[in-house]
Order: sequence, then C-alpha cells, then structure tokens
Amino acid sequence: MTSQVASTPPRWSAPDGVWTEPDLHLFPQDGHRYEIVDGCLHVTPPPPESHDAVVRAVVTTLRAAAPPGWWVCDRLGIEIGESNLVPDVTVLRPRSSGAIWSDPADVALVVEVETPATRRYDRILKPTLYAEAGIHAFWRVEPGAATPLLRTYVLGGARYRPEHSIEGAEPIKLDAPYPVRIAPAAWI
Repeated sequence: MTSQVASTPPRWSAPDGVWTEPDLHLFPQDGHRYEIVDGCLHVTPPPPESHDAVVRAVVTTLRAAAPPGWWVCDRLGIEIGESNLVPDVTVLRPRSSGAIWSDPADVALVVEVETPATRRYDRILKPTLYAEAGIHAFWRVEPGAATPLLRTYVLGGARYRPEHSIEGAEPIKLDAPYPVRIAPAAWI
C-alpha cells in the first residue's frame, strides 16, 4: 500500500507596506486576475469562456486593421504609478518600449470586456486610472440585448468623453487608435 502525501498549498504573506509589482509574482497562474491599485491588491475571479471569446475576437479585429509597427496584445500589464493594471486588450504604438509592464505613454488604446464580476471596476475605477495616465482611448465591451455593445471613449482633458455606442452586424468605421471597421455582432 502506497501512502500519499497531501500537497499543501504554497504559503505567502502580505507585504508589510503597499503591494508592488514584484508581489504579483507570488500568485499562481490560476485564471484569476491579480492587479494592484494604489498599492492595494485587487483580485477578480476567472472570467467565463464567453468573455475570453470576445477578447480573442476584439484582438483579431484590431490586429487585422493594425498598421505596421502597432502591437495588439491581450492581458498586457500597464504600470501607472503605484498601480499595475491588466486590461483585456492593449494597443501599443510603434516603437514602444517592449517592457513587461507597459508605460502608459506607449499605450494608444485599452479595452475592457465587462463581466458581472468586473462591471463596476471596468466602468468606474479602471477608466479613471487610464485617463489619469493619459491613455488616449478607452473601449468597454458590454453585454448587449442581442450582440455585444461597444462603447468608445476618447480622452478630453483629465476624463474620458463618450464617443460611440456600437451594436449589431453593420460595420462602423472608427478612427482611433487607427482606422478600423467594427461590427460587434461578429464577436460572438
């Protein structure tokens, strides 16, 4: 008879002060999203597969339209002061630094795909931090009546101002971060 030793989960402890980027490496790659907001840890549960499918579709749409030198990435972190945020989609300008945590100056667009667990976070806190960092454009994909609803925002001063609400199968041309045709119905 073979005895089995139960594995114990790794132990960790919170830092003595604020959370910092190196602390994020303590956590397993378990599907949760670990982010730091003003030195405080924020954790969201793994998103449903439908969320990931929309993220992949948005990435595909943006990559297909991207001019040479632009980068479209999913889940690429952005370092904003004492915050380390991970948008669902990030579009980087040509000649960006290529750092593991992107500089907001390199970011042309961030996209958040809303889930019930991230609704308030994606609508209130994250756009505020992205705007304060000077990121020019912000998109939020919400569940719509029949298809996803894309809301686009452009930086105006220190806040985002609404630009478009797009839903359905009819492609709409947008100019930011570069010319791209969007039809949210194609994302499901």
